[in-house]
Amino acid sequence: MRAFYKNNNGLIATKEWSPNCWINIECPTEAEKKYLLEELQIPEAFYNDIEDIDERPRIEIENGWTLILMRIPVKSNDVKLPFHTIPVGVIFKDDICVTISFQKTEMLIDFVTYTQRKNIDIKDNFDLVLKLLLSSSVWYLKYLKQVNQKIKLAEDNLEKSIKNEELQALLQIEKCLVFFMTSLKGNDILLHRIRNIKSQKEHFDLELLEDVEIELRQAQETTNIYSDILTGTMDAYASVISNNMNTIMKQMTSISIILMIPTLIASLYGMNVPNDLQNNPYGIGIIISISVLLSAFGVFLFKRKRWF
Repeated sequence: MRAFYKNNNGLIATKEWSPNCWINIECPTEAEKKYLLEELQIPEAFYNDIEDIDERPRIEIENGWTLILMRIPVKSNDVKLPFHTIPVGVIFKDDICVTISFQKTEMLIDFVTYTQRKNIDIKDNFDLVLKLLLSSSVWYLKYLKQVNQKIKLAEDNLEKSIKNEELQALLQIEKCLVFFMTSLKGNDILLHRIRNIKSQKEHFDLELLEDVEIELRQAQETTNIYSDILTGTMDAYASVISNNMNTIMKQMTSISIILMIPTLIASLYGMNVPNDLQNNPYGIGIIISISVLLSAFGVFLFKRKRWF
């Protein structure tokens, strides 16, 4: 999907390209790929880098074109991975500025709406990049709140019954947090590299830079906190499962010992040797009584030791 936005107290959609407008392309088709590579003549290597789902945030310059690649959070329909991150590339040269992402995102649409609502002007291409970084950090925090709700839901389910499904849900959330943490670190490194560009230092909005840095740091700290909480929760439930297993094994061992007592007595009584009870009409009753008494004593002893 291709869209053109002109800067006029916010990003206003236009039907066709004009100099210094922003071109946003999501899930590019073959026709849009041809438009990028042949009409706009952006480097094909940049296009291929953005297409790589595992590409790391960085800044690169080639033949006058600048590529700034960041990672933004997205919500997926995959139950096993509800949240993950994708690369978004900002490519610009002279009066051409293009953003490319190979998945649909809520963030970019919301960013356009936000600039219209707040009448935000985009001064230049680097200003657009910084505002996109700021928006991505806000969306990280928004999705982290949803991750926290999923953690609480999984904990509530685990309190009722410890099943594999609930533990797997926690593992999936932990995987999401790892993706968030790695991507945020990459974005943070990218911000410092942009900040140190000598030719642009005088043109940067220092207040905007500070806002981006604060939001990025807050998103990183929140991710680390949730990750630590989740790790502690997983360790706690692992200990609970281990204790439950030990309790079950003690109970099974106790039952085996108690059942072994009458078996041992019956085995001794059934041996082919004189035992003074073979001719006693009450022999079987005596043996059963002894077995019951010893078994009852064993149950009493194990209950006293709290093995039951």
